[in-house]
Amino acid sequence: MPRRSIYVDEIAHQSPIPNASRIGNILVSGLVRGFDPATHKLAGTLEDQCTFMFRNMRQCAEAGGATLDDIVKVTVWVGKLERKLINEEWVKVFPDPKSRPARQVMEVPMEQGVFIQCDFMAVIER
Repeated sequence: MPRRSIYVDEIAHQSPIPNASRIGNILVSGLVRGFDPATHKLAGTLEDQCTFMFRNMRQCAEAGGATLDDIVKVTVWVGKLERKLINEEWVKVFPDPKSRPARQVMEVPMEQGVFIQCDFMAVIER
């Protein structure tokens, strides 16, 4: 099966890489950050970046032919561990406790101005 690059103009990477890549029914994202799609700039607070990150994750998944229900794993990197904030957004995005993807949160040094970022894997079964 051929690989297909997924590009989302509103949240496109500055580097020559796609937002995600799909082969068959597998969709894997690159980094998804808290960019405001309207301004193409990172939001100024961790809370806003977290909100935009999950919105951008949805947009990236949909551009690749998936829905949030198809996501099986999310990895989140943060500059400072703030599980409460992440969990609040998490339950908004994935409200059914019987149908949430696996998740890992890791505290790591981040680039200037980046407070949170994630990637995900989806398996599309239709």
